[in-house]
Amino acid sequence: MKRRYALAEVTEKLAAVAQGREAADTVIRNARLVNVNTAEIVSGVDVAITHGRIALVGNASHTIDEKTQIIEAQGSYITPGFMDGHMHVESSMLSVREFARVVMPHGTTAIFMDPHEMANVLGMDGVRLMIEDGRNVPLRVYTAMPSCVPAAPGFEDTGAELGPKEIEEAMTWKEVVGLGEMMNFPGVIQGNSDTHKELQATLNANKTITGHYSMPETGAGLNAYVAAGVRCCHESVRMEDALAKMRLGMYAQLREGSAWHDLKETVRSITENRIDTRYATLISDDTHPETLVSLGHLDHIVKRAIEEGVNPITAVQMVTLNVAQCFEMSKDLGSISPGRWADILIISDLTNVTIEKVIINGELVAENGKLTVEISGSTYPDYAKKTVHLAGKLTAEDFAVSVPSLEQNQAKVRVIEIIEAKVGTYHRECALPVAAGKIQTDLRQDVIKAAVIERHKATGTMGKGFVKGFHLKEGAVASTVSHDAHNLLIVGTNDADMALAGNTLAEVGGGLVAVKNGQILALLPLPIAGLMCEEPAEAVAGKVASLERAWQELGCDLVSPFMTTSLLALAVLPELRLTNRGLVDTCQFKFLDLLIE
Repeated sequence: MKRRYALAEVTEKLAAVAQGREAADTVIRNARLVNVNTAEIVSGVDVAITHGRIALVGNASHTIDEKTQIIEAQGSYITPGFMDGHMHVESSMLSVREFARVVMPHGTTAIFMDPHEMANVLGMDGVRLMIEDGRNVPLRVYTAMPSCVPAAPGFEDTGAELGPKEIEEAMTWKEVVGLGEMMNFPGVIQGNSDTHKELQATLNANKTITGHYSMPETGAGLNAYVAAGVRCCHESVRMEDALAKMRLGMYAQLREGSAWHDLKETVRSITENRIDTRYATLISDDTHPETLVSLGHLDHIVKRAIEEGVNPITAVQMVTLNVAQCFEMSKDLGSISPGRWADILIISDLTNVTIEKVIINGELVAENGKLTVEISGSTYPDYAKKTVHLAGKLTAEDFAVSVPSLEQNQAKVRVIEIIEAKVGTYHRECALPVAAGKIQTDLRQDVIKAAVIERHKATGTMGKGFVKGFHLKEGAVASTVSHDAHNLLIVGTNDADMALAGNTLAEVGGGLVAVKNGQILALLPLPIAGLMCEEPAEAVAGKVASLERAWQELGCDLVSPFMTTSLLALAVLPELRLTNRGLVDTCQFKFLDLLIE
């Protein structure tokens, strides 16, 4: 990998090449430049590159000698490299290096990862491991330091806790460019001291605070949140949310992941309003490996925006210049302009986002969908692979939900209803059958059991509840990918299969599993913190596909059901969630009894 030069190191070299006193290392010749600075396409453009940076945009004939590498664009489009301004590598279940290997051929040249999944399991050590894993690869891996570990203090138990002291330390790390999504928006708007100390540490370091404002309220609360310095937010699910944020000078990060298909709705803020789009970006948030392998990464998301009516130039701006400006890094990134790093895509079809070549730091790293550079595999230490600690082996009796009277034949309970391809849930009330003093599942109402078991410190705490909307007819599924505390999450139609699913993951160090009638249908071990593995993306995608088929065999027909399951315990999203401590009303932030008197 070529050295990355700071602009201050190469100002004389850049000026000399631009003037023709020295030859360029590389020249891209005869391209149609997608100029994100002026929102126009300029034909017949050359780009001269030296020391990994752009020296000249225009006619570069005077910068060429016999040693200059020539890349003939032959009239194809060139754009800045695509940048994902908010994402979690852990959601891909891949190591950082493997993630880089997969996404670079799709035009992704930089990511701004928030490793709060790893942080909730392994704390600062986990963040350091991911930063280290992202070094010495062409992909630019920037880190937003996790801000909310745990995400919902007092409502869940995690493997670690981070506070203002840890945030202040992390802001001195060169790889950290900001604060990870501030999910504790109540703490921000209500003036919690520790929450604001984290904001202040970030602002004092002149770095970006990234947000998570998931409430539909866009008045005083959103204003308070933005006023506290939060610069962007990816939790818009309505046109009104995104528009309100942009009007307040907040970057609306429009999300299109494997399960969260919010773009169709949120992009209406642009397509149905004559607004300046400088405060709009496109992000993935959470992407599973089979999506990366089959559909792509940011190239797919840019194409989706274009399909929804966004001008192609605007869509490109939303993954380039706008992202760079959000993180105040536009002197280095985001445009094909003199002085910027030479992160450039050559695209044959702009509307379909067909990427021919990917250049990062002036080096050709991918061509026609294939890497042209070698990336070695990742290795994580043993302590990162031994993170599933249960108080004991699970039994079917552990999942029983009792009622006060053996005479009851019915019980009214609170139920979480999922919404397909959305992050929200509904708070429902259902009457469920009772047998021998135990509440039963009711497949006629599509209601099954859910349990969240603390798995970091073997405390034995366990939250029990019921969930509606998965369409399961038999069996059980379990996951240690359970945002954000990543405790052991199990849903199922019967207690015996739920116990088998949970015990299986404890034995393999975490992952995803589906079982039916005492048999394992599909298993994906994720030994790194119970979240990731060291396998190639294609192998992981194959195992995820097997899990998808297992879900279908159990009766589920949803899009990315494991990803939807993984949010059942995330106590910062409306309306109702289940953690290892119990049922949480996430609109009023209070515990609720499962049984309704």
